[in-house]
Amino acid sequence: MRLSTVRVTDDRRTAAARQEGDELVLLPYSDVGALLAAGDDWQVRAAATDGERLPLSEASLAPLVPHPNKIVCLGLNYATHIKEMGRATPAHPTLFAKYDGSLIGAHDDIHMPPVSDDLDWEAELGVVIGRGGRHIPREKALEHVAGYTVANDVTVRDWQHRTREFLSGKTFEATTPVGPTLVTPDELPPGASGLTISCGVDGHTMQQSNTADLLFDVADTIAYVSTIITLLPGDLILTGTPGGVGAGHDPKVFLRPGQELVTTVEGVGELRNTVVKDRL
Repeated sequence: MRLSTVRVTDDRRTAAARQEGDELVLLPYSDVGALLAAGDDWQVRAAATDGERLPLSEASLAPLVPHPNKIVCLGLNYATHIKEMGRATPAHPTLFAKYDGSLIGAHDDIHMPPVSDDLDWEAELGVVIGRGGRHIPREKALEHVAGYTVANDVTVRDWQHRTREFLSGKTFEATTPVGPTLVTPDELPPGASGLTISCGVDGHTMQQSNTADLLFDVADTIAYVSTIITLLPGDLILTGTPGGVGAGHDPKVFLRPGQELVTTVEGVGELRNTVVKDRL
């Protein structure tokens, strides 16, 4: 099953929706996060409910989960990215966070902040939690996954490197596309492993790798994060980016207004976002 959060333009609301062919069936929940939070039988209700239908081609997609309780991100989780950044291989997951103001939809504009010219791309597999828990063992971790999505951890590099902590470069307003759908685990390999992940800028492939190359896989990550804090339905985990980011080039290459960023995870979906200059 594939689920999205769609903007219903007639009354300025959003709704969760189930994809059926070239249509979206609206569900009686404000977004995918609200659907997941409504109970463990969310998948049964999402599959059985009928509602208003919208053409998929005309839909305006909001961030998949607009207001997750947590957005947990991994850095340095592919060997190729660790090497290009000149970092040592971490013994434990490198975690940082984002806030929901950074999230945008699958086709929304990425807002390049006026305080920096160092806007970089980071294609990532996203994980959405469906069943919450604390101290989740690795062997049970995938049972807590509602599904998988596509994200791009667009990063303001000079602000990221102002300090040893990543946060300031990672959560600028309207910079993180997530979507277009949540794909339930039954449609993908276990842990979404073995999927091609790629990122292109204006038609030029900048990143291409495979989710089998994650240093800490989805189960590892859920077990680790849930040792620290209780995971809740709708929480979003971004699993890290492979090599090929702009900061890894010599000379460095960064995004510019007007460029199109295309992020793809095989079997999950595609983001297509245009960079625009934000205003002070």
